[in-house]
Amino acid sequence: MELDLKPLGLPCDKERPFVIAGPCSAETEEQVMTTAKQLASKGCHIFRAGVWKPRTKPGGFEGNGEAALPWMKRVKEETGMLITTEVATPEHVEQALKYDIDILWVGARTTANPFAMQALADSLKGIDIPVIVKNPVNPDLELWIGAMERINQAGIKRIAAIHRGFSSYDKKIYRNLPMWQIPIELRRRIPDLPIICDPSHIGGRRELIAPLCQQAMDLGFDGLIVESHCDPDKAWSDAKQQVTPEVLDYILSLLVIRNETVTTEGIHELRKQIDELDNSIMELLSKRMRVCREIGQYKKEHNMTVLQTSRYNEILDKRGAQGSLCGMEATFVKEVFEAIHEESVRQQMEIINK
Repeated sequence: MELDLKPLGLPCDKERPFVIAGPCSAETEEQVMTTAKQLASKGCHIFRAGVWKPRTKPGGFEGNGEAALPWMKRVKEETGMLITTEVATPEHVEQALKYDIDILWVGARTTANPFAMQALADSLKGIDIPVIVKNPVNPDLELWIGAMERINQAGIKRIAAIHRGFSSYDKKIYRNLPMWQIPIELRRRIPDLPIICDPSHIGGRRELIAPLCQQAMDLGFDGLIVESHCDPDKAWSDAKQQVTPEVLDYILSLLVIRNETVTTEGIHELRKQIDELDNSIMELLSKRMRVCREIGQYKKEHNMTVLQTSRYNEILDKRGAQGSLCGMEATFVKEVFEAIHEESVRQQMEIINK
């Protein structure tokens, strides 16, 4: 299904993507107003703060709820910034609209729940407001698109996606793995859908925010949503991934914004070479599969199993090492040959079961 979209119409500086900034949580009125005024003085146009905070475990700060919404409204009145907060239930939507919230965002845990998404969508019928949807916690593109489809079917046409990374048991560098191939595939499928990067939740550490912002710009993302706090070290939630408005302004000032559409004759020639090489790869894969089918016929005639584990391991080890010598990641080469082997097995199974 194609989404019926309209432009978000969000304010931004010409030299930068549109930026949504503010603290993880609206802790106190003083903290909200101090942060907002500092951000406004740096040219920020959209202020974010969590009013309802879904926490992984009980016992953490779960937000001030409706009590914080007048603070958000005051930000709008005194700074002129647009304001946005996360909603997870129809009641949240009702309360947010009551206090003139300009943009709603849907969190990763809510996106992962089709029942919750449908309830939100139903509560938004007849309302014209931008809704930005975070990816689900796990890497499931269909679930992400499905959440936006539900919102769109409710009549909301100003929609954007937020890429906040994906949960993983193995947290070495990032809090949530970027897995850039997923938002890239989202862009391929729905070219007109704005995609916003959330470097705070991907990185989980403030020193990663700058490089993640630049990566997002290099990939053609449309905007950024960054957690910024007037005193990050004293934040009541996610302190390690927040930066001061001054630091955020510095990070944004260093961004290199590349032009997606400008091309030259030189790059056209290089792309021709890529196309020729891709054609060669397809021809070689076709030849390889033909040999695999011959092997499948041999296995059938000699009553051999399709899967030969020792041979499979030998291929992965050899090609991984070969890939490293050729300047490629061994894990990348392994994944390529795993996919090739999977197709080879499928074709051999067809022959054996004829």
